[in-house]
Amino acid sequence: VASGSPRAERVVLWTRLLGANLPEEVAVQWELAEDEAFRTVVARGTERAEPDTAHSVHAEPGGLRPDRWYWYRFSALGQRSPVGRTRTAPTAEAAVGTLRFAIASCQRFDHGEYAAWGDMAKQELDLVLFLGDYIHESATAPDSKAPRRHEGGLCRSLDDYRGRYAQYKRDPKLQAMHAAAPWILTWDDHETQNDWAGDVSQHLAPDFHQTRIAAAQAYWEHQPFPKAMRPRGAEMVLNHRYDWGSLARLITVDDRSWRDPQVCPKPGRGGSTTEDPTYCPALRNPRRTLLGAPQEQWLRDSWDATRPWNLLAQQTMMARFNQQDPARGPGRYWTDGWDGYPFARERLLLDLEARRVPNAVVLGGDVHANYVADLKLDWNDARAPVLASEFCGTSISSHGMAQSQVDKHLPFNPHVRYGRSDQRGYMRFALSASRLDAELRSVESPWDADSKLFTAARFAVEAGRPGPQAA
Repeated sequence: VASGSPRAERVVLWTRLLGANLPEEVAVQWELAEDEAFRTVVARGTERAEPDTAHSVHAEPGGLRPDRWYWYRFSALGQRSPVGRTRTAPTAEAAVGTLRFAIASCQRFDHGEYAAWGDMAKQELDLVLFLGDYIHESATAPDSKAPRRHEGGLCRSLDDYRGRYAQYKRDPKLQAMHAAAPWILTWDDHETQNDWAGDVSQHLAPDFHQTRIAAAQAYWEHQPFPKAMRPRGAEMVLNHRYDWGSLARLITVDDRSWRDPQVCPKPGRGGSTTEDPTYCPALRNPRRTLLGAPQEQWLRDSWDATRPWNLLAQQTMMARFNQQDPARGPGRYWTDGWDGYPFARERLLLDLEARRVPNAVVLGGDVHANYVADLKLDWNDARAPVLASEFCGTSISSHGMAQSQVDKHLPFNPHVRYGRSDQRGYMRFALSASRLDAELRSVESPWDADSKLFTAARFAVEAGRPGPQAA
């Protein structure tokens, strides 16, 4: 069971039926109550689970009370689901004291156990922001000695993706976190294929658009999205605004569907490389976009100067991360992230500056490392104004680059205040009108499903003072 897309008067409740010889159509009853014992049921209904949506259910109770917790469950075919807990958001004008949330990403099943989810499920969180790579589409290598393996090969068809989601969702730690609080999600590349950009795949497959259609359908089927978000072909609207009372605006975007393809790929391939602008002048093309021009404009119109905080939930690291000694040239940059689209990043930061957006915080994932950074327009000037704060969280389980490489590059990037690629886990936040507190939770033993977690670092952002400070 899972819930998501919390609004002031409604929320989405999700489940999927699995099993051999399921009927073509199954009536699934759902209940929503004000208490865990279901003494006060406030909404109930019946949904039809059908094969064309993988027997998934997306129930949408409305008319709920804002800013309160509820409990829900499903029943079908003589069975009853576990009980899930969810909540509604405060009304847009409500005075709200706090928002407690976590960010997570990149939970490759055959790279480690999910102790991070087990730890997160014990926290008192209002919501979870999942920032991409819910599944990994690839096959486990034949010579892998990993204790967990992907079932099946590379995902291409709808059945492939459905099977991969079903495998991931059988994990009890992941199930526990889905049942503990509502989620807001956006995708990155591995829900479809590594490094995809619009209709261009890493392998330049001529039928990639069909792969996108299958991947988008399975993604919607397996997440607590409303029915209105069901994809039309390969297109799914993932850019949304959520207001948490008068405290914060939360914005989600999609950085895959409308981006320009990565520049200077390897011969015969698409996707990312690490490039020096001297040898890849296309990096300096100011017209290139990561979000697509319409979504850039939508984001520009979404910043809210009336609330103390603006949180941008997006997929990857935004701060510049130069991988070359500046004495040797202009730098080397990874082309799949914002470094591959520097003028798009500049436009975004200029918008923040021009609109005087208060306390902007960018949240990301994708890079399998914890990074905490200042965001600014002039990366080469230590005295340049800091415009926003960035927290890019590490993976739940996906492997990162060697820490020695990160250590080598950090001196070239003084605006990055923390960088650790050897940590798996998540980031936990507590937001108030005056302060954002961040705690980096890290797994001690990635292949132990019951591993303890520890706090690797703490940072805070004070209202009116952009830039994270060690706490």
